[in-house]
Amino acid sequence: MSIRRRGPLTPLAPLSNPLPSTRERGGRVSGGPSQGAGGGAPLPEGRERVGVGIGVRGRAVVCLVLALFAVGCRQDMHDQPKIEPLEPNAFFADGMGARPLPAGTVARGQLRDDVHLWEGKDAAGEFVDTLPASIELSRELLEHGRERFEIFCSVCHDSTGSGRGMIVRRGFKQPQPLYQERLLAMPLGYFYDVVTNGYGLMSSYSKQLSIDDRWAVVAYLRALQLSQTARLEELPGALQDDFHAALEAEDAGHDGGDHQEGHHG
Repeated sequence: MSIRRRGPLTPLAPLSNPLPSTRERGGRVSGGPSQGAGGGAPLPEGRERVGVGIGVRGRAVVCLVLALFAVGCRQDMHDQPKIEPLEPNAFFADGMGARPLPAGTVARGQLRDDVHLWEGKDAAGEFVDTLPASIELSRELLEHGRERFEIFCSVCHDSTGSGRGMIVRRGFKQPQPLYQERLLAMPLGYFYDVVTNGYGLMSSYSKQLSIDDRWAVVAYLRALQLSQTARLEELPGALQDDFHAALEAEDAGHDGGDHQEGHHG
């Protein structure tokens, strides 16, 4: 990229009236009203040359501003005057800084107006035998319930619900099988209540399992009961065919083994 010149350069003219090097604000230039400081051109009568220094008054103003800033930087910004948790406070009659909640206060999301969901009961206080409206029965729900069951329940109840879990084999009292007649007749709300509040030697699992987790475990428990007590004619046709095919293959294997033993004999 090139720069084109359009004419000869004109040198700058020297300043004919330079400013003085130092001067107090508001005072007159030394040498009288008509004489410029530093040998500059004289000023018209009645006019003063402006100085560039801040002067004594300017320095005083700056010091005052800095002093005000220094006063503002107090420890209150670091140690704020507030009541910390469980800190005593003489303002209240009981001397406690932490105040009790007003009667009837409900935390957000803890209203518990859905008795079916939170307690497994209906309006009359009876255990329900259906899932809450907000819990949809699906394969994903059963898989999630199975995962939770294997983690928290199988140590006592075993993976099949037989009550021969690992800690039972090591001396813990054996719980009843989950597929006995009495438990098969129990509604879903009963199992939800047991998981939430505990029963006998079984402690509450409300801290380990959320509301949705508990209902997922209950749904899987019902499927587990069905897997241990279902009749062949209650299964879908495709499963019945697979079962019969497996039985025939097993019988054929046994017959072949007996035939070989007779031949060698």
